[in-house]
Amino acid sequence: MQYIQIMELFTDEQLARQYADGSDQALEVLIQRYLPLVYGFVMRAIGDAPQAEDLTQEIFLKVWRGIKKYDPDKSFKTWIFTIARRTLIDYFRKKKIATVSVVESDDGNSDIFETIASDEPTALERLEKQELEKELEEYLLKLSPEDRMLLLLYHGERITFAEIAAINQEPLDTVKSRHRRALIKLRKLMQNGQ
Repeated sequence: MQYIQIMELFTDEQLARQYADGSDQALEVLIQRYLPLVYGFVMRAIGDAPQAEDLTQEIFLKVWRGIKKYDPDKSFKTWIFTIARRTLIDYFRKKKIATVSVVESDDGNSDIFETIASDEPTALERLEKQELEKELEEYLLKLSPEDRMLLLLYHGERITFAEIAAINQEPLDTVKSRHRRALIKLRKLMQNGQ
C-alpha cells in the first residue's frame, strides 16, 4: 500500500498535525478530500464555473498559507468552510451578486439534493433532474449571498447547524432561525415564479 493511501486513513486533524510537522503528503491528502467539496460549494454559490475554479484556488491558497495556524483540536471541516465562506463574502462584496441555496419539500424534508438524487436514474429522470436543478439554481441566485451560503452549507455540504454557527461566529439559535427564514424566502420565490 502506498504511503498516500495509508495517510487517507488518518483524520483531517491528524493530517493537519502531520503537515505542520513537515509532511507535504498530508496536505496533499487534505486537498484531495476537500477540493471537490469546496469547489461544489463555491460553484453552487456563484453559478459560474471559471470563477468558481479561481475562487477555489484562492481558498486553497489561503488554506496552504494558514494551515500552520490551524488548531488541530478543532474541526478541520469547519475551519476550511470558514475560509470558503469568507472568500465568497469578499467576492460578493466586490461583485455585488448572489449565491445558491436549497428548498424544503412539502413533506418537511429540507434536503433537496436527496430528493433530486437517484441511485440509477433513467434518461428521463436525469433530464428532469437537470431541469429541476437549473430551476432551483435560478431561484437560489435570487436569494442574498448569506441565505444561499447558509442553505448550501447545511443542505449541500451537510454541515451541522452547530458547525455553521462556529463558521459564522453566531449563536446556534440564530443560525437555525436564519435557515428557516431562508427556506421561506426561497419557497415564496418559487411559488410566485419570480
